Amino acid sequence: MNILVIGDIVGRPGREILKSMLSWIQTRYNIDFTIANAENAAGGRGLTLDVKNELLGIGIDCLTMGNHVWDNKNIFSFIDDEPRLIRPINYPADCPGQGIHIFKAGFNKKIAVINASGRVFLPALDCPFRALDDTLQEIHTLVDYIIVDFHAEATSEKVAFGYYLDGRVSAVLGTHTHIQTADEKILPNGTAYITDLGMTGPIDSILGMEKQPIIERFLNARPSRFQVAEGAAQLQGVVLQVDEDSMKTINIERISHVLNNKV
Repeated sequence: MNILVIGDIVGRPGREILKSMLSWIQTRYNIDFTIANAENAAGGRGLTLDVKNELLGIGIDCLTMGNHVWDNKNIFSFIDDEPRLIRPINYPADCPGQGIHIFKAGFNKKIAVINASGRVFLPALDCPFRALDDTLQEIHTLVDYIIVDFHAEATSEKVAFGYYLDGRVSAVLGTHTHIQTADEKILPNGTAYITDLGMTGPIDSILGMEKQPIIERFLNARPSRFQVAEGAAQLQGVVLQVDEDSMKTINIERISHVLNNKV
């Protein structure tokens, strides 16, 4: 089975390149299931109902989130009713939404997608390591594959999380920093790992945003309004080939494609 996992979608440019290229990528890599991080998909911060429907309507099976999950208050109107949308599992239990969902794909296979948030340089949520321990104990006999989107800032925390879960999940895939890393690998016990999937959004930007306001903020230390950049866009992520008879991943391939026309 082949699983496509797409790095953080940033604004309209990220959505437009997905509309243009997703079907081609799914065909080229014979994709059975598609996951994408959508926490920056609506104007660079959060998610709206219209954007959620737009993304799910073009062939994405599951949307994950991160620390910007609550930035667009519109999400409170639909997050409890949309099983294909998951937010970090280590938010307090009384928060809306869910941190895991089990999907059917391929030849009657069951895929659990889990979203977790790191705590280094990010909001102090519940421990993601212990949250995954509890969750895996509950589901390990119920699913064939487990894909984890670990939305975290620090590379050390991401690498530690990957090794902590090695052999217990099919993949630990980092998101949040918007810079694709070149460390994709299969860990010793069969878990695929990459520190960051990268970004699906405008190339000529600072993490998807217009450059000048961010440069000015570094120069004068004053708040400035960030806006999604325009211009050529990129689509980044990985393709996972998972074993049909075990939870292990056979191969992880990093992908990066560019759409040259302005969106």
